[in-house]
Amino acid sequence: MEKKVVWHKVLDNKKRLAEGRVMTVTAAHKGICLTHFKGKFSALDNKCPHQGGPLGEGSIENGLLRCPWHGWDFDPCTGVPPGGFDDGIETFPTKEEGDEIFVGIEEEDKHAETISDVMIETMINWGVDTGFGMVGHSNLGVADAMMRQEEKGNFRFFGIRHEGAAAFAASAYGKLMGKPAVCFGIAGPGSTNMFTGMWDAKVDRSPMLAISGQVNTQVLGTGAFQEVDLVGAFQTVANFNHSIQQNSKHSELMSLAIKSALINRDVSHVTFPDEVAFMPKPDNEKAQTPEDRITPFNISPPRQMVAKAVGMITDSERPAIIVGHGARFQMDAIIAFAEKLKCPVITTFKGKGQISDHHELGCGVLGRSGTPIASWFMNESDLLIVFGASFSNHTGITPKKPIIQVDYDPAALSKFHKVDAALWGEISETLTIIEEQTEGKINTVDRRPEIAKRWQIWQEEKSSRLQDESTVGLSSIAVFDAMNKVVPENAVIAVDVGNNTYSFGRYFEPKNQSVLMSGYLGSIGFALPAAMGAWAAQGNERPIWSVSGDGGFGQYLGDMMTLVKYNMNIKHVLLNNSEIGKISKEQKAAELDVWKTSLHNANFSKYAENCGALGIRVTKIEELIPALEKLKAYDGPALLEIITDASLI
Repeated sequence: MEKKVVWHKVLDNKKRLAEGRVMTVTAAHKGICLTHFKGKFSALDNKCPHQGGPLGEGSIENGLLRCPWHGWDFDPCTGVPPGGFDDGIETFPTKEEGDEIFVGIEEEDKHAETISDVMIETMINWGVDTGFGMVGHSNLGVADAMMRQEEKGNFRFFGIRHEGAAAFAASAYGKLMGKPAVCFGIAGPGSTNMFTGMWDAKVDRSPMLAISGQVNTQVLGTGAFQEVDLVGAFQTVANFNHSIQQNSKHSELMSLAIKSALINRDVSHVTFPDEVAFMPKPDNEKAQTPEDRITPFNISPPRQMVAKAVGMITDSERPAIIVGHGARFQMDAIIAFAEKLKCPVITTFKGKGQISDHHELGCGVLGRSGTPIASWFMNESDLLIVFGASFSNHTGITPKKPIIQVDYDPAALSKFHKVDAALWGEISETLTIIEEQTEGKINTVDRRPEIAKRWQIWQEEKSSRLQDESTVGLSSIAVFDAMNKVVPENAVIAVDVGNNTYSFGRYFEPKNQSVLMSGYLGSIGFALPAAMGAWAAQGNERPIWSVSGDGGFGQYLGDMMTLVKYNMNIKHVLLNNSEIGKISKEQKAAELDVWKTSLHNANFSKYAENCGALGIRVTKIEELIPALEKLKAYDGPALLEIITDASLI
């Protein structure tokens, strides 16, 4: 049956294509080389039959259309090469209607599902519905499948300016939501750009799915353009790491990738050789779902360790609870237990904000980024009950106290030193068992009056530091004191690394805000991309803020344009001291000269304006709160640049 010819307008004004010139146009999905020669408009297939060179980028020389890649000649009207001894080019009918040019193309066949289609549909069935990345020549088949799901309303994809930002955004999404997002890159450099953000997700136990394009299978190992062995390259970072092949069990591989990311709270990576991504889906294959494919996570701890922990709690008079990032989804139960014990609740830096600093039991952050309140109560306790914390050096949980540790990962228990009761189990399940067995047996001292007293001492100290002034710029404490008064109570705040982040940990007093950071990796540049991930996750429900220094903002400042493109309502607070101040401080501590840490900066507020966002610059303390209020009230992406003194942290 002969197919219907459909006419497509490819040029709205024929004067745009001068006599003797060619151009590339598109009719439906077909690339066309449109020529204007001897007064006639002709349409040829845009691909040269030899290497696929784009003929619409060629030229007409001596009456012949010349391929821009290898110089082969064709008749610009018929597509026949001189002498007719080689393959010609397919031509298509054209017609003129006034100044408009139309090309006739046979009606397209209905889309035939590909391997990419079945795998992306499986991914979405498993609840992975958000992606960040960059579309390019070696991932077009996968991108095409993503596009179809986005058109159906099943998927959202955010095209970014740097794949590193995509990986950080996906990592932050996983930290906030507990489920994976996708970061997406092309073969070679596009995917290797994702490496740092993938490591951030891995070491902070954030589930992530990385999808990469790859060169054609037939040229792997030959040194082809942009060829990198991505499975080999990501072997250390990806817990699940596979290349998709023609005969793979495609939907099963995607199911296993996401299952691995969820169960192990780790990175999964799949890469698609270019030709495989476009191959037809096998007739007997269909998209899978997670139904009956993943177990509930409510693991109960061993009985003997529960008995030991219960005995330690019932013998304790002055316990303290320490919560890490791993406890973030069980905080209601932990706080309720703390209220029974009337004991202090301390957080690690990664756990900042999991209990309000305004709660009568909240004692802030422990460790190098923390407050003297937290360290006081750790040292004054007779028992530490630790939920979901990793015992990093930065936090400094003392091994000199009796310790109960609860964690879902048995390898995390007693990792750096012995603990007295190591409970391998899901936190809420474990806590339920402990509460049942300690009911009516708790004899702890009410620490609330002491907590209030220590907070009063710290507030007096902060008020004293707030008086510090400089002709160079504002102090960090002034910035975060103002943010305490303005940032919405339910905001998500993404922070960077450096002195600005240490000061944030010490001086910002969270209420119900969630804090995202690059914890174990400590990667500069995290804040702005992480805010993008948070906005994609919860931007319709919660305000999204981010905080960085000038060094961190400079890493991914190009993605300020991404914020504007998608109207991401993100408020970025930028502390600009024209220095990588944390490194200067480390050089001084090592009794070295300060070297190469100064920065030459643009006016970042004007940069934000040039991108299409709101930009504000502050140099005086009295300007801070009005500027923050203006930032908060603005409907859209906004940046507040604050000139600060690197010595006032």
